[in-house]
Amino acid sequence: MATTLNAAVSLTSSKSSSLPATSCAIAPEWIRFGKGAFQYKSNNAVTGKRLVSVRAEATTDTPVKKVEKVSKKNEEGVVTNKYRPKEPYTGKVLLNTKITADDAPGETWHMLFSHEGEIPYREGQSVGVIADGIDKNGKPHKVRLYSIASSALGDLGNSETVSLCVKRLVYTNDAGETVKGVCSNFLCDLKPGSEVKLTGPVGKEMLMPKDPNATVIMLATGTGIAPFRSFLWKMFFEKHDDYKFNGLAWLFLGVPTTSSLLYQEEFAKMKAKAPENFRVDYAISREQANEKGEKMYIQTRMAQYAAELWELLKKDNTFVYMCGLKGMEKGIDDIMVSLAAKDGIDWFDYKKQLKKAEQWNVEVY
Repeated sequence: MATTLNAAVSLTSSKSSSLPATSCAIAPEWIRFGKGAFQYKSNNAVTGKRLVSVRAEATTDTPVKKVEKVSKKNEEGVVTNKYRPKEPYTGKVLLNTKITADDAPGETWHMLFSHEGEIPYREGQSVGVIADGIDKNGKPHKVRLYSIASSALGDLGNSETVSLCVKRLVYTNDAGETVKGVCSNFLCDLKPGSEVKLTGPVGKEMLMPKDPNATVIMLATGTGIAPFRSFLWKMFFEKHDDYKFNGLAWLFLGVPTTSSLLYQEEFAKMKAKAPENFRVDYAISREQANEKGEKMYIQTRMAQYAAELWELLKKDNTFVYMCGLKGMEKGIDDIMVSLAAKDGIDWFDYKKQLKKAEQWNVEVY
């Protein structure tokens, strides 16, 4: 306990009726402390020929205890970096299937790996993958991180598998050469029974909120759907003794064509099962447009619900999660700036507050 003492000491002697007041320090143990500030007058004491009268004023300042921040996310017991690049876990491929139509612009695959309970991840975390082989410098390939697309229980419900949603990266460079992404092509080409080196789990940014009554707004482009599939499986396909979702889950998914839509059948089942708790809106950029004739990107679709979304964002139990292409956040900022301004609020300042409160969560690439 910090203590501040201010003492005024009057000294009188037989030769002088008074002397100037003098400041002095009083040892704290001499004074019985009460709560707050008080005045204390000592018994008169004779020291030689001088009579000493002491008045002491003490203020006690109890240091403010640092309040430990309580996370709004389900962070308790979360494991990170159990397996690292130098000592990865070797899992096995149980399933690897293409989930986009043949005429889709690009291939996306859903893959299921066994981990025998050795990678205890949570919804919203990621795992690393080390592709087989060596790079152009003769060194092992670097780890590539992928958002986990399954709930903690896994697609088989036994907590022993992990799923990924991976798009095969193939592009033409400036020289006209076809370039294949090392890790994505390695993963998409895996056959059941193959081994794969995994690291992690990693990340806490995208963990689900603890509140089962929360509004969870999920914004995804393409394979950015992965963490939200994990959320939604826990919310609508599983039964948990300590978690029953009663809030609102609202998913916005942006893709180029209908043939690129991911997990559409699963989401339709969720919607049928819990129509009051699940909303899903698709933005199909090459096939849809708004009333102005603009292509339907995810921010374009959100703009149609802008006022409703803004009202939700004013509530302290609304959580926004964004995963996918980096450019999407700017488009969403553009929508919110004018809405917030109508209420006299600076959107960017408000977004900082949301981030601090763990209500605005972004994982883009």
